[in-house]
Amino acid sequence: MTSLTVSMPAYNEAANIAAMIDLVRTRVAPLVDDFEIIVVNDGSADETGDIVRRIAAEDPRVRLIEHPVNQGYGAAVADGIWAARKELIFFTDSDLQFDLSELPQFLKRIGEADMVVGYRYARSDPWFRTLFGHGWSWLVNLLFGYTARDVDCAFKLFRRDVLDKVQVKSRGAMFSAEFLIKAKRAGFKIVEEPVSHYPRRAGSQTGARLRVIARAFKELFKMRWRMWLGRE
Repeated sequence: MTSLTVSMPAYNEAANIAAMIDLVRTRVAPLVDDFEIIVVNDGSADETGDIVRRIAAEDPRVRLIEHPVNQGYGAAVADGIWAARKELIFFTDSDLQFDLSELPQFLKRIGEADMVVGYRYARSDPWFRTLFGHGWSWLVNLLFGYTARDVDCAFKLFRRDVLDKVQVKSRGAMFSAEFLIKAKRAGFKIVEEPVSHYPRRAGSQTGARLRVIARAFKELFKMRWRMWLGRE
């Protein structure tokens, strides 16, 4: 028996969220014996929450977590995965940029590891986001030892045991880096798999905002300093 939680953060994804939920139900549900979908509406100003609420009223496998105000990407991811009830947890974005038909390979490999993390072998983002993504992963690996090829890739599958032993403080763009760094330090085995990445069909991205980037760098160096001092 395999049970799986699919968790997705959503911020102003009214144009994408219904299609994303349908894809999860048609492509992921047949792969496992028991599953649930968690959508964290991170203070959206559009109808994202209303759309998920209507779907959840008809399908008890769909759960909605609401943030009254926008708290940031990390907060949305964290609240979703820590609310998971199943033995395996998978999180991805709700913007339709990933291919869920690649999840079976991740489920296959979870038998040999505690975490299976994706890396975008051909990233379909504007050049500056791609450049920042490569630079960010390089910096994380430089400061903490090799962690992952694509630290922020939102296509990760892991066992519930990881959540029981790893605590993540970041509520912003630093979340994925801190999560992987601490999972590695806790002794969990991490393997990597390539994933496809497609252009965003609708809506807009927020991760490239200067304020978001500056906060991530600040949190990264603070964590490195705390670890050097033995406080982390």
